[in-house]
Amino acid sequence: MDTATNISQVRLGDRPLVVCDIDEVVLEFLTPFTAFLRSHSYDLLPRSFRLYGNIVSLLDGSELDKAAIDSFEEVFFANQHLWQRPAEKAVDTLQALSADADIVFLTAMPPRHHGIRREFLNQLDLSFDLIATEEPKGPVVARLHDRRSLPVAFIDDMQRNLLSVADHLPECLLLTMMANADFKPFAPPPVGNIVAATGWDHAAELLRAHFAADALTSANPAA
Repeated sequence: MDTATNISQVRLGDRPLVVCDIDEVVLEFLTPFTAFLRSHSYDLLPRSFRLYGNIVSLLDGSELDKAAIDSFEEVFFANQHLWQRPAEKAVDTLQALSADADIVFLTAMPPRHHGIRREFLNQLDLSFDLIATEEPKGPVVARLHDRRSLPVAFIDDMQRNLLSVADHLPECLLLTMMANADFKPFAPPPVGNIVAATGWDHAAELLRAHFAADALTSANPAA
């Protein structure tokens, strides 16, 4: 599988679906982005769960404004293959899960960067379908699942994305997960049906339990 950003290009099988964010979930983002910023004499400080207001000059301590941060992000994503690396156990776990479920990557990144990310993921043996969009994720996941009577799960590090999916797909298993340990304490606590996964091993346990519970219910509707 090696599709572009169009949902219509994704072909799902008759099995569970796992939709997965990329940055801070499949690939480390905050750690390599910090290294990138330091190479330009700036630093990202873990003071709150955001970029804006936390990036400062290593020369005089001044905060970088939003326009400058956006410019740095643009350069970083254009060169992401030089900086980013897989989150711990992400590659092996996703490959193992793909034996029983369809994996689709959904990244909140400008579609213009799809090509470089696609090539980088392929190099990591993560050649699952990739959708890059700046649209809200809830409607995208709902369109992907398309009312199928099969298990569906969504993994992301941003609560707003998880809540967006919850609004459009109430039956979806919602997992929050984050690779960077410095910023994790500042993440908002899980709300509603969102479940925190401590890492990819834990996420795999939660996903397989979700698949098994659905299979049991399907086999015995009265259960």
